[in-house]
Amino acid sequence: MSNEPERTAELPRLSRSVRPIAKAPVRIVHMGLGAFHRSHQAWYTQHAGDAAEWGIASFTGRRPDAAEVLSAQDGLYTVVERSDAGDSFEVIGSIVEAVDGADVERFVELVSAPLTSLITLTITEAAYRLGADGKLDSQAPDVVADLAVLADASASGKPTTPLGRLVVGLAARRDADAGPLAVVCCDNLSNNGTVARKAVMGMAKAFDAGLAAWIDANVSFVSTSVDRITPRTTEADIDAVAAACGYRDESPVVAEPFLNWVLSGDFPAGRPHWEDAGAVFVDEIEPYENRKLWLLNGAHSLLAYAGQLRGHKTVAEALADDSCRRAVEDFWDEAASNLPGEDLRIHEYRAALLERFGNSRIAHHLAQIAMDGSTKLRMRAVPVLRAERAAGRSGQAAARMIAAWTAYTATATGLQDPQAAGIAAANLLTGRARLEALLGLVDPDLVEDRAIVDLVEGLAESFAAAGNLS
Repeated sequence: MSNEPERTAELPRLSRSVRPIAKAPVRIVHMGLGAFHRSHQAWYTQHAGDAAEWGIASFTGRRPDAAEVLSAQDGLYTVVERSDAGDSFEVIGSIVEAVDGADVERFVELVSAPLTSLITLTITEAAYRLGADGKLDSQAPDVVADLAVLADASASGKPTTPLGRLVVGLAARRDADAGPLAVVCCDNLSNNGTVARKAVMGMAKAFDAGLAAWIDANVSFVSTSVDRITPRTTEADIDAVAAACGYRDESPVVAEPFLNWVLSGDFPAGRPHWEDAGAVFVDEIEPYENRKLWLLNGAHSLLAYAGQLRGHKTVAEALADDSCRRAVEDFWDEAASNLPGEDLRIHEYRAALLERFGNSRIAHHLAQIAMDGSTKLRMRAVPVLRAERAAGRSGQAAARMIAAWTAYTATATGLQDPQAAGIAAANLLTGRARLEALLGLVDPDLVEDRAIVDLVEGLAESFAAAGNLS
């Protein structure tokens, strides 16, 4: 019988005594301590030429677990770059403080510190609480609750949403006269800096018009396009790190070798030299955002819904299905026709995506990608559909993604989506009424276009029959 578990248990726990990486001072506050942040922004910060000057304090979102595990390791963790050629391992030490997101006091203290220069965000698309009209959904229950907390300074409650916490932190920075800073949005949203600004300003205006004016004058919102496939970590990954590295890391991150970061905006209080690690700074980011949102994220969503309907569990499995691959290629053709500019190198980007998606050692689960579909489709499918219709073409491939989602919602259990209640109500209906209710959750304007509803309806019926992608 193997004694591997016993040997593993005796290994030292990863810490700065095991890997003596010095702590940099906190100058970046991050919201959304998850695997992607650790494989991407924290990786870039460690690889910046001036990394010794830029430490990150990362706050969790919904649960404290990630902060508790990382705190026990002095913020250290291992990035496992995984390809068909094998694994490589690197300890990342740029996160110098890992904090439960519910610790609003510590968050406020750090945001209001003069040394803090950046707030970075990976809070998921749904957390910005923008409705289909692009404005803050002030009727969302958690937004209503946070606004009540913000309005009553004597209340003992604390804001629970990322937006509420961010507004409280910025109010404290104003009161401390700590100077300007930049908010850097790293979520998969088109014009994500603008989205972050609308969300924050919407919350601030509803709370304090003076604060909103201060934010407008002192806070820049930087747009970015982020890219690195980072699946969930498994127990097998933890064991693999222990076997290869000689220490026990309870929170490694597995990622593909590829990564990309494009940024556009102002940094009034400075920033790390991320370009040393390969980040690109541009004046106009929208083409790069759309390339990534439509080609990578759009294909992911299409595979997530169509692939699961056809019995697949991972991206690599779904891509190996000829029907799924054809659907992806068709969608890419539509998207590419609306992505002008030789600098985007669409042909090479598509070829690289096929190789990345086919990496059989990256188990990117479709169920994970399928979350928050009503929000994601608004950025990944609807713009391509509209552009194709405006050009006099059908937009069938983009409509197929939406149709796959409508079919998926009828079969999925435990659906995670900001519109979960609306989806459940829609699924009590039948036929055209159900479809229109679902489309209205993605974009109310879609329902007003009879030709689009007809198109999606026909495609959805094919899915309902047997996951048919024709």
